[in-house]
Amino acid sequence: MVRVLVKRVLIVLSIVFLLSASFMVFYAAPVPVDPGERGQFMSEEEWQNYQESFKIFYLHLPIAITTYLAFGLLFVSSLIYLSLERRRIDEGRHSRARLWDLRASSAGEVGVVFAVLTLVSGSIWAKSAWGVYWLWDLRLTTSLVLLLIYISYFMVRHAIEEPERRARLSAVFGIIGFICVPLSFLSIRLWRVHHPLVIGGSGGGISGTDVLLPLSLNFAAYITLAATLILLRIENEARRDEIRELKIR
Repeated sequence: MVRVLVKRVLIVLSIVFLLSASFMVFYAAPVPVDPGERGQFMSEEEWQNYQESFKIFYLHLPIAITTYLAFGLLFVSSLIYLSLERRRIDEGRHSRARLWDLRASSAGEVGVVFAVLTLVSGSIWAKSAWGVYWLWDLRLTTSLVLLLIYISYFMVRHAIEEPERRARLSAVFGIIGFICVPLSFLSIRLWRVHHPLVIGGSGGGISGTDVLLPLSLNFAAYITLAATLILLRIENEARRDEIRELKIR
């Protein structure tokens, strides 16, 4: 009963936040960054469209952070799975270990979707800011590598048929692969890159406090959306396990 209530609350919250955030971005939010000076050969309409294009920042940043959070959940769930599996002495503990494996894979699937959205939205923003969709910038490259690592994670999962061995190897892969998450996140602070430093930097970062409300709404929207999708995915996989066990019996 509690689980059903939590699921319904998350669904309602994600819908409300998404609608509110979308309205703010398209109709009320200011241009979040300094677009620079108007080009000499830009018409008024072109300049207005150019400025408005930077509003994708409100989506791009929350989606990117949500990606890191999803992969962080995969990392923690994999650690807990291995801990429970080592100490497993009864069927109950095995069931709990299986649940953490489901949480890891579900978080990974949602994380991969959000990682793709991060690259797509970032490429659109790059086109407006730099004139090209892609540069082999360190932040962009580590984000691409991050996506490929977790795609490989699912290739490992689908390549192994034996459930416990698949879960064990996937957990190890998920733990090792998480190394790329802080590397991607910190790349703009550790190395000189084209990607702007959003907070605490100059050139391309957020400007003004009036961006905080629409940005916060988008964070709430995409984090609750990710949580809802992960929860639904866990439930689907749990039902599939139950059906599989019934067929065996």
